[in-house]
Formats: sequence, C-alpha cells, structure tokens
Amino acid sequence: MTTDTMTQPAKLNGPIDVVAFDFDGTLALLNIDFPAMRAGILDLIASYGMPLDGLRHLFALEMIDEARKWMLSRDEGRAAEFADRAEALIRAVEIDGADRGSLFPGVRELFARLRRENRKTAIVTRNCIESVRKLFPGAEDACECIVTREHTPLVKPHPEHLRIVLRMLGARPERAAMVGDHPMDMRLGKDAGTFSVGVLTGYGGEALLREAGADIVVPRVREVADILR
Repeated sequence: MTTDTMTQPAKLNGPIDVVAFDFDGTLALLNIDFPAMRAGILDLIASYGMPLDGLRHLFALEMIDEARKWMLSRDEGRAAEFADRAEALIRAVEIDGADRGSLFPGVRELFARLRRENRKTAIVTRNCIESVRKLFPGAEDACECIVTREHTPLVKPHPEHLRIVLRMLGARPERAAMVGDHPMDMRLGKDAGTFSVGVLTGYGGEALLREAGADIVVPRVREVADILR
C-alpha cells in the first residue's frame, strides 16, 4: 500500500467476504453540483408555500422528504406532484454530473481482483441507477448488486441501505466492509456493524472520516484490496 497518507494498518476482526462501495467520490469523480441541487429543491419547496425554516441544513433528499410530509398533511395530490418534480430536478443534476464525470483509475481492475479473491462486491449510493450505468458501463456485471435510492426509501446514512446488500448477498456484518469518501459512509458502516474504509478522493479528509468512524483511510479506492488481505 502507498504511504502518502497518515494511516496505520487496521486490524481486521476476521476475513472480509463482501465489500460495498459508495459511488460518487469513491469509484467515480465527484462531479454532482450539490449546491445547485439544494438551491433548486429549496426554490421548488418555496413555490409550494412551505416555510424553509429548518430545511437549509439538510441534504437534498432529506429536504424533499420533509417537504413531502408537510404537503401530504394538506394536499395529497400536490404532494405527489411535488415529489415527481423534485425527483426530476435531482435526476437532471445527477445526469449532468455523470456526463462530465469518469471512473477513477483502477476501479475495474479492483472489482475483477476482488472477484478472483472470492469476495462479493456491491455499490451503495444515493445517486440514481442511470448515473451509475453512464459512468460505469457494465457495473451490473462487475459486481453482485447495486442498491441506489430507487431501491429503498431508507437511503444512507440509514443502515437499512447497507443491510439490503448484506441480506441480498447472505453476508454477516462483521465479514463485510463499507468503503466511501463521506462521513455518512463511515457512519453507515458503523451503524450496520461492518468494517469502514475511508478514501481521500472525494468529500472528506482523513480527520473527518476518522471522526465519523473510519477504521482505516487509504488515498485511493484501488488500494482497498491490499488492506483486506
């Protein structure tokens, strides 16, 4: 493993059978314009007459969920219309990011190596499946399962997002690892009971990832296989 980060080797509790990966910032260049996404969602919510107090600190998906609940108590039809418009807005920003993005070097080789080592792999992302397919053609053949936000109402950092993968692949949490660039990925792993691996190619620096529960931090995702030996 390279030595261009402060990390010390982690001690695994046992063999790792399943490795789940975040997508944006972990496997692919982080190109989603999140400020534009959040601003667009806030404008949309305001157009439905909902006060924005208490929403501005939330991620876009959580904003949408809170707004939909508020609207459901007033007008179910408008709540459904809002949800459709919000999903279309988010998807447009994600697809634009995918059009400008690329996989990080070594990703395909990493998945192939993990398969040769008889480890199952998964992608766990709040992104849409269309973006994953655009940036990673053949992803569904490269790994055993992909769980995007279309597949669960409880997206990460809720542990159910990762637990879906564990159930699908018949894996025990203590024999699985969650790999990601964001503190929510580290919390996701901890809350689901898995080993947590941070990478420095996206949102979080080493201190932030470790504070969120990273067991180990590596510079790039392609080095993950080395630490799982």
